[in-house]
Amino acid sequence: MDKQPAAYILAGARNGTLHIGVTSDLRQRIWQPRNNVLPGFTTKYSVHCLVYCELHGSMQTAIEREKRIKKWKRECKLNLIESMNPEWCDLWEDICEG
Repeated sequence: MDKQPAAYILAGARNGTLHIGVTSDLRQRIWQPRNNVLPGFTTKYSVHCLVYCELHGSMQTAIEREKRIKKWKRECKLNLIESMNPEWCDLWEDICEG
């Protein structure tokens, strides 16, 4: 997978703690919390599982999407994840192979 703007959601476990973010390099951004490289929220709360991502054509649209999702109620966020990933599978392997 080449670098491309993306909005994503990490989870600690099914229906667990969520982290919503945006990046221009999804592979690198997801690798960092999985390997506890940077201190912060994802390390503190063990939020390492990529459960949702959507690619965008520009950073501006990815940032807008991230901000929109962050404003949603938790139930809406869970529904978004389950609409694409009903089993809450870790999508890390999919982006590594892509």
